[in-house]
Amino acid sequence: MATETALTNARIVLPDEVVTGTLLIRDGQIAAIDTGTARTGEDMEGDYIIPGLIELHTDHLENHYSPRPGVRWHVMSAIHAHDAQIATSGITTVFDCLRMGSDEDDGFKVGEMRFLADAIHAAGDQDRLRAEHFIHLRCEVSAPDVMESFSEFEGDGRVRLASLMDHAPGQRQFQSMEQYVFYYKTKRGLTDEQFEKFCAHRTENSQMHSARHRKLIADYCNANAIALASHDDATLDHVAEARQQGVRVAEFPTTVEAARASHDAGMKVLMGGPNIVRGGSHSGNIAASELAALGILDVISSDYVPFSMLQSLFALADGDMGISLPQAVAKVTANPADAVGFADRGRIAEGLRADLVRIRKFDDVPQVRSVWRQGRRVA
Repeated sequence: MATETALTNARIVLPDEVVTGTLLIRDGQIAAIDTGTARTGEDMEGDYIIPGLIELHTDHLENHYSPRPGVRWHVMSAIHAHDAQIATSGITTVFDCLRMGSDEDDGFKVGEMRFLADAIHAAGDQDRLRAEHFIHLRCEVSAPDVMESFSEFEGDGRVRLASLMDHAPGQRQFQSMEQYVFYYKTKRGLTDEQFEKFCAHRTENSQMHSARHRKLIADYCNANAIALASHDDATLDHVAEARQQGVRVAEFPTTVEAARASHDAGMKVLMGGPNIVRGGSHSGNIAASELAALGILDVISSDYVPFSMLQSLFALADGDMGISLPQAVAKVTANPADAVGFADRGRIAEGLRADLVRIRKFDDVPQVRSVWRQGRRVA
């Protein structure tokens, strides 16, 4: 027997316009979109209905699994807490970032990310999760052991995105040593001598491993239909390398030059919602709102604050950059769906998944009132 839900008196955000009307959900899909309020159903009281958000890059799970240095929380409890915050932020599809490659004393052991991924998969199989979870492998290509960790995920069908990153000093995210000093010397309390050795070690590893690991990972992903992202590109040479390796997503480019070249090459330019909400990058790089104003910001991720996706899309739509609400919504729904090849979600249209979010707007902060994934209310 077909199951139906009607959401009426809603402001429905379609790909090109906002209409007032009724949305009919049948068997987990969007069955009809009617203008007006003639159909009976659950009264949305004039709230917005938008597609469920699609999050490509969140480091948030790590905060639950390892809430303090050296502390590992109960893995299923960590996943439950992460998933609940994700879903109640309006995210119905999430790519959980798992780091590949150790980062000196700040990393995870080989095997630990595989353990975490297995727990995520088990939670999904047991119907414990509100959002649908996929895996994003964050590959520190300069790390000597990155391929050892990466190999543990070969054949895992829930790995749908991998990013190539290199955090050596003086390039990409850390083009200036001032930024690097704050991140790795001041925050870790290193002496001058310790910091000098740290930088030399990072630089040596980058020169020795990065190019080879980047190619190995790119070749595997291209052969296995895994979308590729390049992290913190800063120069035209970085963008040219990314194009040659089949990269689809330019994550957090650090210069306008690199962002524009990536966008013009057909890559989706991704920036973090916290950058928009805070008004700038915490690393001192370009502001996401600057790229939005230039028309070269395609995707917003939550990065490290799940709710920032919703808050930032309304900040863009309410601003003076000529970005409409449907255009802003696309940056957290349709555009990320396109980046990873999901044709069944990301838009409100008949026949697509009924992944939906009801939102009420209070001043500059939206509130999530309800969330549906495949027609099932999950929040």
